[in-house]
Amino acid sequence: MTHDDENARPERPATLMEAVRAACRLRQFAARTEKAYIGWIRRYLRFLRGVHPREAGDRAVVAFLTELVTERKVAASTHNQALSALIFLYEVVLEQPLGDLAGLDRPRRPARLPIVLTPTEVKAVLEHLAGVYLLIARLLYGSGLRLVECCSLRIKDLDFERREITVRQGKGGKERRTMMPASLVDALREQVQKASEVHRRDVEKGVTVELPHAMDRKAPGASKERAWAWLFPASGTFERKEDGSRGRHHVHESSVQLALKQAVLAAGLTKRATCHSLRHSFATHLLESGTDVRNIQELMGHADLSTTMVYLHVLNKGALGIQSPLDR
Repeated sequence: MTHDDENARPERPATLMEAVRAACRLRQFAARTEKAYIGWIRRYLRFLRGVHPREAGDRAVVAFLTELVTERKVAASTHNQALSALIFLYEVVLEQPLGDLAGLDRPRRPARLPIVLTPTEVKAVLEHLAGVYLLIARLLYGSGLRLVECCSLRIKDLDFERREITVRQGKGGKERRTMMPASLVDALREQVQKASEVHRRDVEKGVTVELPHAMDRKAPGASKERAWAWLFPASGTFERKEDGSRGRHHVHESSVQLALKQAVLAAGLTKRATCHSLRHSFATHLLESGTDVRNIQELMGHADLSTTMVYLHVLNKGALGIQSPLDR
């Protein structure tokens, strides 16, 4: 083997994953996106059984993704995520773009209308929630937030003067502003005080919050600042593997999902409502009250208006306000 051959030797799996992680962080991907991409690329490497991705090429990608459809029966959204991860691996990390992936069997995304609750149903569900779970549910419905957006709010994201909430890490890494319901101002101020007290005690004990991207290097003292504290801090702390320091994360989405599921059952609803149903209800009820669809698009953070237009199909009066012939 020549010296040049040694330099061209494929990366070891560990080194390759480090390169993937570095590429994700260079592009400031959301933590969830980075975790998902790394997970799919690791599954792909296990599928290759020792063969390097450079050598495997397009056929291996098609075989892996086809197996996800035929053997594992994954949903269309899951399949798209896996495909995006592998495109990222080849195009960005390995600088070896894939071909047209001819013969790839892709699952079809079923056309489903969103589950929307009536105002009466929303009220019934909220009556069976309490504490921080009630406040989060009210925000999901009152501000149209996604669950992860709500759970990961920081104190600095609330603007009580303008009655606005800033979403820093929305879908696709986009920022947007949405409304702060007037009926939640007092409850949110109280939550800020509770979160501030948790943060004050944490700073005394050397416990710090997680910061986005490279903020911990750019502003080393930011993790101790009240503004960066989670609005909904988790009840416990955790130990960081890299240095043994302790940190506190925000409340986990799964605990909110469980609380809402129990509230839906207690309210006697027959709809399979979830946390996302409250966001759907927010958009639908705004449309019903006459709010312009483009304003709703901005509040929801939809990149495409067609995504927002789906709510026209679940209005009480039908998409076009057409009356049934039976009612005439």
